Amino acid sequence: MAPDVLELFTDLVAIKSPPGEEREVADRVTLYLRELGLEVDEDGAGAEVGSTAGNLYCRVEGTGEDGVPLFLCAHLDTVPPDGEIEPVVEEGTVRNSAGTILGADNKSAVAAMLDATRRVVEERRPHAGLELLFTPKEEVGLLGAAAFDHARLRARIGYVYDQAAPIGEVILGAPYSQSMEVRFHGRASHSGMYPEEGRSAIAAAARAIADLRLGRVDEDSTANVGLIRGGTAANIVPEWCTFVAEARSHDERKLADLVQEMLDAVTFAAGVGECEVETRVEKSYRGYRFRRDDLAVRLAAEALRQRGHEPTYALSGGAADANVFNEHGLACVNLANGMRAIHTPDESIAVADLEEMVEVTLALVDAARDGAAAGDHDP
Repeated sequence: MAPDVLELFTDLVAIKSPPGEEREVADRVTLYLRELGLEVDEDGAGAEVGSTAGNLYCRVEGTGEDGVPLFLCAHLDTVPPDGEIEPVVEEGTVRNSAGTILGADNKSAVAAMLDATRRVVEERRPHAGLELLFTPKEEVGLLGAAAFDHARLRARIGYVYDQAAPIGEVILGAPYSQSMEVRFHGRASHSGMYPEEGRSAIAAAARAIADLRLGRVDEDSTANVGLIRGGTAANIVPEWCTFVAEARSHDERKLADLVQEMLDAVTFAAGVGECEVETRVEKSYRGYRFRRDDLAVRLAAEALRQRGHEPTYALSGGAADANVFNEHGLACVNLANGMRAIHTPDESIAVADLEEMVEVTLALVDAARDGAAAGDHDP
């Protein structure tokens, strides 16, 4: 007998899978699907993105010609745990008793999607076609999803469950993002004997950072400096200093302006400090925005209402694999699934929410099956 969603979830989270080390959990997911009689294909993305596992892809053929095929995606990696993961159920909530992350992000979604697929198969539930995708290295840049061959997906509408909020929240948009690596090159000298001969790369970097607008820049945009390193010893004027920053915005033009403003601040600081500076700016991911009347959103709202949840709508400040699919022309909506305090030792999820997301998934399948009959078509 297949495990219920709670048992499956606790089995999965007990397997450590930081980015790049998803092999064991990928094997567990593959075994589960093959025991349902389904074929699972693993692509070569692991070698491409630096992981022990590639993307897992599984197709459940539809039972009829009507309806809208769906794909469901969840990522196999978690942020790196600082210790052991020992899931326990306390007062109806799953927590980690060992003082680090639980891994509900995103194994609660993995478990719900797997258990819902089991029920579709075992109950011979009518559906328009269902595809499953499980990705590696989402937490470090959506790398697995980006490496997947999106032409393999027959469905044009999909869902991820990767928002830490109460069930019922539908994410209508996520930001665009760019990363920036800045490297200052000064001149080393003895800080006690010949300080005037030195050019401090750290001082130049500090001036640049002090001039940046960080945090919430406006209602659409944020910026952050998350890493800085430089210098060799306390008695040497530092020759090198590097920092890594990012900027995000729901408005692509605002993002371009913010990045240019940051680059101007860096250039000015280098000039004042008499240092050279190198900058590298890269796209992290593209943003997206849905309307409430888009089919993918309407199907989600219908499924949620069927389960007694009145939909609420929000924008996310973070990214998910949905960003990648939307960039490739696939309508992928991120749905909240009840995760709490993700990426912290207080991370948890209620058993009732785990079970409810199985029912929401089945309701999505039903809504998509009936979608074409109501006059809806793929985007």
